[in-house]
Amino acid sequence: MSTNIVFIGLGNMGLPMAHNLVRAGHAVTGFDLLPASVRHFADGGGLVSDDQAAAIGAADIVITMLPASRHVLGAYLGDAGILAQARPGTLLIDCSTISTEAARQVGRAAEEKGMPMLDAPVSGGTAGATNGTLTFMVGGEESALAAARPYLDVMGKAIFHAGGSGCGQTVKICNNMLLGILMIGTSEAIRLGVANGLDAKVVSDVMAKSSGRNWTLEVYNPCPGVAENVPASRGYTGGFGVDLMLKDLGLAVESALASGASVPLGALSRNLYSLHSKAGSGALDFSSIYQLLGEKA
Repeated sequence: MSTNIVFIGLGNMGLPMAHNLVRAGHAVTGFDLLPASVRHFADGGGLVSDDQAAAIGAADIVITMLPASRHVLGAYLGDAGILAQARPGTLLIDCSTISTEAARQVGRAAEEKGMPMLDAPVSGGTAGATNGTLTFMVGGEESALAAARPYLDVMGKAIFHAGGSGCGQTVKICNNMLLGILMIGTSEAIRLGVANGLDAKVVSDVMAKSSGRNWTLEVYNPCPGVAENVPASRGYTGGFGVDLMLKDLGLAVESALASGASVPLGALSRNLYSLHSKAGSGALDFSSIYQLLGEKA
C-alpha cells in the first residue's frame, strides 16, 4: 500500500533515499531549499508542492535529512515547525547526523505532541543511498521502529536499534569518528609507500589482504587512480564533504568532553580536517585528506 510521505532535505543523501521510497510505490512529496534538487526529485517521479505546511499536515510520515543540529531544531520546533504542522500520530524520522542532545530535545517535544519520533542517522555514503543499502542506527521506542521498519528497509539493508531517543546519534558519532581516523591512517600509509617508490595500487592491494585491511582502503580508496567509481577518481567531487566530516568529528569531541571520554585520535583528526577545510577544501570529499598529507602521487 502507498503511504503519504513528506521528505525534507534532498541533498546528496536525501535525494536518492527519497527516490527509493518513490520506486517502492509510496507517494513522496519532497522539499529542499535548492530548486534544482526539487526538480531532480520531480524528474525521478517524486511529488512537489508549494505548500509545505499543508503537505506535512496530510502526511503519515515525515522524514528529514538535514546538515546539522541547528537545521533540525529549526525544522521541527517553533510555530512554523514540523511539530506545529503535523497531526498527532504522524511518524517522524530524522536521518540527519546531529548532536545527541539536539535529538533528545526534538524527541521530547515530539512526544509531548503525541508524535512517535526516531533519530535514525545512516552510514553507507551516497552509493549506499542510491543502492538502498544504507545502515540505519536508530534511537527511539521499539514501537516507533516497528512502524518505520518497512520504509527503512526500502532505503537500507541493515537496521540497528541502539536504544532510546538520541542513542542513534551517539553510535553514529562513534562510527564517523572512527571513519575519519581510518581515512587519515589509510592516506598516511599509502603516502608512505609511494614516498618509498612503491605503486599506490600495489600498497593498497597488499594492505587489503593484510592486517591493515579496512573499509576506507577497500571501498573508498583515497589515492587517485587506485579505484574506480570513488571520489578520488573524479577529483574528489561528490560523496561526503570535508566540512561534514569536520562537523561530525566536532560532535565526537563535544560528546567526549561532556561524558569524560578520552578521544586523542578523534581530536587530532578533527584538527587535521579543520586545517584541510581552512585551506579551501571544505566542499571536497573527505577522502581528499590524502592531498593534505603531501603532493599528489
